[in-house]
Amino acid sequence: MESSCPLVSLCVIARNEEEFIPGLLSDIEAQGYPHERMEVVLVDSLSTDRTKEIMQAFVLGDAGFWGVKVLENERITQAAGWNVAIEGSSGEVVIRVDAHASIPCDFVEMNVEVLSEGYSVCGGPRPTIVKDPTPWKETLHLAEESAFGSTVADYRKDAESDKNVSSVFHGAYRRTVFDEAGLFDERLRRTEDNELHYRIRQKGYEIRYSLRIRSAQYARHTLKGMIKQKYGNGFWIGKTLKIAPKCVSTFHLVPFAFVVALIACLAVGFAWSWVPLLALCGLYLAVDLSISVLAIIACRKRYAQMLALPLIFPAIHLSYGWGTLRGIFGLDGR
Repeated sequence: MESSCPLVSLCVIARNEEEFIPGLLSDIEAQGYPHERMEVVLVDSLSTDRTKEIMQAFVLGDAGFWGVKVLENERITQAAGWNVAIEGSSGEVVIRVDAHASIPCDFVEMNVEVLSEGYSVCGGPRPTIVKDPTPWKETLHLAEESAFGSTVADYRKDAESDKNVSSVFHGAYRRTVFDEAGLFDERLRRTEDNELHYRIRQKGYEIRYSLRIRSAQYARHTLKGMIKQKYGNGFWIGKTLKIAPKCVSTFHLVPFAFVVALIACLAVGFAWSWVPLLALCGLYLAVDLSISVLAIIACRKRYAQMLALPLIFPAIHLSYGWGTLRGIFGLDGR
């Protein structure tokens, strides 16, 4: 770093996030990093609610920031929005934070501290949290936090120590990284982070995961919203296989393999025998029930709604896998 307090551009993009953006802006205002060395870049993606109005009101506040600006993302997509933010920012360090996030007061400070140790990209644990908890929301959150229901990514759980990883969420980047590796691929949605981080690693940069850097993401609070999100994630994994296959991990394809296996077993059942389908479903049910029971036992608070967990997991897997299948064959767009 050129200075112990480099200019940091904290970037947020949002579309129709009036419920969450006020809390995040309060978190930004509470940052302990010198405000005179912080630029806040807010990008609105053609919101139809009060999101842009809330952003513009924040610009008028007097929090002593180096600068605050509101930009517009006319192309709406996440990748396009992040490119607008990066190109419209001035900092030596660029930090990306999702509008559904919550960040502690030392978030910027810890990112700068890790980058000052010689790294060019960093991030840390980013578990999901529940806004206005109810028993049903807690049940959905339990599924989301499970590796069986979501991901094995390091940022979703607390690792035992700092280490180099393949990707981070709410990442901090030296601007020189974008100069060399390029910006986000706007052909992609949902998977734009994976593809960018793959290119960054190909350029020889290390991506550092540090326990000092903490943030959180608000979980989806309806089953419909969760299923829609998982389907979209799966769909864009399928699309990404045709655009940048090397940035897709084997783990991303497990739900797809499960759906394909189900279809194959159904075909075998109609043509010959139902034994393969019964065996596959029996094995899945055994794993599903075992993980559900262990997850419930591990909870400090238990609710009757958690008995739905064995049904939520297959809903997640089938929607994600079906999305991947449709993405591969281009059967719809999302």
